[in-house]
Amino acid sequence: MNLTEKVKIAIKALQSLEPENEPYYLCYSGGKDSDTIRILAELAGVKYEIHHNLTTVDAPETIQYIKSIPNVQIDKARYSDGTYKTMWNLIPKKHMPPTRLIRYCCSELKEYGGKGRLKITGVRSAESRNRADNAGEIKIIGKPKTTEKYLTDNNIDYNFNKKNGIILNFDNSDSRRAVEHCYRTTSTMINPILNWSEDDVWTFLHHYGCQGNPLYQCGYKRIGCIGCPMASLKKRLYEFKKYPTYYRAYNRAFDKMLTENKINGINSTVDWNTGYDVMRWWLFGRNDEQLMFDGIDFLDF
Repeated sequence: MNLTEKVKIAIKALQSLEPENEPYYLCYSGGKDSDTIRILAELAGVKYEIHHNLTTVDAPETIQYIKSIPNVQIDKARYSDGTYKTMWNLIPKKHMPPTRLIRYCCSELKEYGGKGRLKITGVRSAESRNRADNAGEIKIIGKPKTTEKYLTDNNIDYNFNKKNGIILNFDNSDSRRAVEHCYRTTSTMINPILNWSEDDVWTFLHHYGCQGNPLYQCGYKRIGCIGCPMASLKKRLYEFKKYPTYYRAYNRAFDKMLTENKINGINSTVDWNTGYDVMRWWLFGRNDEQLMFDGIDFLDF
């Protein structure tokens, strides 16, 4: 399928699944895929709101780029007492750094928005094996037994992903009915560029005059949080060298985490005495690695 056909399918899907009484909730991270769904929504002529969930660990260039996009709403996650969530206060509360296996940062800071809304996301299966296995053009999460019964009773084709989310396809003529039934009581996502390649995305963006986040011009392939445990070690070290303020903020958060752990009687199986120990473990998986760049220890920043 060529790009022209992919664009037509995405636009048709957005038009046919558009909620009647409210706009789409468009999830915007400031990356190339987010720009693609933003332009597609505009081309489709559907009603939508652009929402960026502030993680507090996005690069300064990303934040400035997001602010340059018209009508972006920047949302901040809150605790039950009304105070704002940040990476720096989440780490002490969770008593451990975020890891590849325990990514509480994503659920707490990025994925909370849009409850009870029909969301447009820039998920692409080519981005990772996990997304390929667990995403669909229409993905429904929450109340799976109730949703499954409705789909079965109405003879609507569906399947499950590996995490028990329910997957529908654009080419299923009954999908609109299913989406209308589900999205108010579940987390329902429309993924219009699921099967697009990276080349598709850039070709599309350049056709519409969008150069994207300036970090792409600096050699970045993907835009994400500074220090993200899903990134390679090389990229994390590069980012900490480029943004030493964030490095120091993580160290302070780790120090506070150790204080909270001591107060709460939480003992780690790892020998952590300082935030610096936690940082070395977080990056290298051990404590005896020295953080050196150009002969300068990070502690000298």
